[in-house]
Amino acid sequence: MTSQNQPTDIIPIPSIGVGGLLFNKHQQVLLIKRNQPPAKGLWSLPGGRLEPGETLVAACRREYSEETNLDINVKHIVALVERKLEGFHYVIIDYFVELVDEEKYTPIAQSDVADAKWINLNELAHYDIVEGLLDIIIRTYSSHANGDLAGLHNIKPASSDYVFPDPSIRI
Repeated sequence: MTSQNQPTDIIPIPSIGVGGLLFNKHQQVLLIKRNQPPAKGLWSLPGGRLEPGETLVAACRREYSEETNLDINVKHIVALVERKLEGFHYVIIDYFVELVDEEKYTPIAQSDVADAKWINLNELAHYDIVEGLLDIIIRTYSSHANGDLAGLHNIKPASSDYVFPDPSIRI
């Protein structure tokens, strides 16, 4: 038992988060600069927390729009990460996403982000990026550039189940 004068270790309740990894034809990735904890001041993927009753895909679309003012199509899962930092505990599903309208590609930082911009892949080392994300970006871009179907795919549009793709199918 603890008294009122003794600190207690509060274990955060895990939250589910989503992120969207978007590339353009100029070898750039779209990143946002966080202006809220956790990871305030670091560059990350647009995304955020799943809300009650929301699907993962709907959360990814909503968060992307809220943070960048861009509409996306969610394609497949490229990473699943767990982060415990700054009193938060997140399980994050990162999706490969594409723009709904390629003519509308200029991000506008909104909501809880300080900036949103396209960053050249060869310049990522000059940015303070959240832990582990650089490897996810590089691996996903490499796979995508090679036409591989890396990641987990939704093979039944009416479901929320993601599985490995048929290896005989190439994109």
